[in-house]
Amino acid sequence: MIIGVPRETYPGERRVALVPAMVQSLTRAGLEVLVERGAGTDAGFPDAQYEEKGASLVSRKEVFARAQLILQVRAPGANPERGPEDVALLREGQALIGFCDPLSSPEATRTLAERGVTLFSMELMPRITRAQSMDALSSMATIAGYKAVLLAANTLPRMFPMMMTAAGTIAPARVFVVGAGVAGLQAIASSRRLGAVVEAYDVRPAVREQVESLGGKFVELELETGEAEDAGGYAKELGEDFYKKQREMMLRVVAGSHVVITTAAIPGKKAPILVTREMVEGMEPGSVIVDLAAERGGNCELTKPGETVVEAGVTILGPLNIPSTVPYHASQMYSKNITTFLLHLVTEGELTLDLEDEITAGTMVTRGGRIVHPGVLEAMGETVERRPPQ
Repeated sequence: MIIGVPRETYPGERRVALVPAMVQSLTRAGLEVLVERGAGTDAGFPDAQYEEKGASLVSRKEVFARAQLILQVRAPGANPERGPEDVALLREGQALIGFCDPLSSPEATRTLAERGVTLFSMELMPRITRAQSMDALSSMATIAGYKAVLLAANTLPRMFPMMMTAAGTIAPARVFVVGAGVAGLQAIASSRRLGAVVEAYDVRPAVREQVESLGGKFVELELETGEAEDAGGYAKELGEDFYKKQREMMLRVVAGSHVVITTAAIPGKKAPILVTREMVEGMEPGSVIVDLAAERGGNCELTKPGETVVEAGVTILGPLNIPSTVPYHASQMYSKNITTFLLHLVTEGELTLDLEDEITAGTMVTRGGRIVHPGVLEAMGETVERRPPQ
C-alpha cells in the first residue's frame, strides 16, 4: 500500500503529518511512502531527511494520484479555504486520515462521502487506554497549554516568579487556569515552573489531585456538575443555568488573578462563556487573559478569535492554531499519533478495517459512499440508524 503525505495548505499551517523519523516505521510494515516536496520544510524537516529514511519525493498531484491512503494534519473540513482543492484530487476507494472537524463541517464531510473516500477523523479518537498513543488532540493540547503560558508571560507587565532583590521583594504573579484537562494541566505545570502562584478550576472534582500534584491550588466551587464528560472522555455541554452559576462564583477568583488561561472547549459546539465583561472589568489593569477556546468562539465574552484586544486595561489574547507556532515538536507528536493509528489499521501491508474494534469504528466518519459515524450523523440532524457496509 502506498501512503501519501502532501504539504499542508491551510493558511499559516506549518506542521506536517509525517516526520522523517516515522517513515521507517511504515516501510518496515510493508508500506511505500510518498512525500510532497517541501512538505516538512516549515516544520524544520528538509526533503533530504525524508529521502534518507526511505520516502520518495514527488509532486502534490502525484501524491494524490498514486497514494491509496493520505495522511494530513488538516484534511478538508478543517481547511475550509484550500480543502476543496484536495477534495477534487481524491478518488473513490482512497482513505484519508487527519483532523477534519466533522462535527462542524457537514458539507465537507458529505462531499468526501459522495466521492467514495474512507475518512478517519483524529478528533474522534476514543479516550481509552489502548488509544492513548494515538490521541492527537491531547498531544496538541499539551503544546497549547505550554505556549499559552509563554504568551501570557510575554504580555504581562510583571514577572512570574517571586524575587528577592536589593530593590526589594517582587511578589509572584497569580495565575488562574480554567479547565484542568490536558491543556490546563500543562498550563499549570508551565506557570509553576516560571514561579507563579497557580489556582485552577474544573467541573470535574476528580482532577483536584492532578492539579495539586503539579503545585496548583484547586478552587472549590460548590456546584452540581453531574456528568461533565461523555463516554468517550470528551467534555459535555452542561447547560446555561450551570454556566451562569459558575460565572457568578468565579467572579472573585478572576478579580484576584493577574493571568487567566481558559481551556474549556466542547467538540463540535460553541465554547461556553466563562469569563464575562464584568469579570474582566474587575481585574487589575495590565492583567492578561489567554483564551485557548478562541477557535470555538472563546470562553471570554470579549475574546475576538485571532486578535489581541484591550478592554478596561486587560489584554485578551484569542490565539488560533497554537500548535502550528511550535511546528517541530507539534509535528513530531502528531506524526507519532497518526503513525500508530495507521499501523493499527494495517495488516501485512494492507488496510484492514475491523468494524468491531472501538478505535476503528470510533474514528471512521465515511465509508462506501456514505457517512457512517453516529455522532456525526446526529450532529447533522440525520438518522443514526445507518450501518457501514460489511
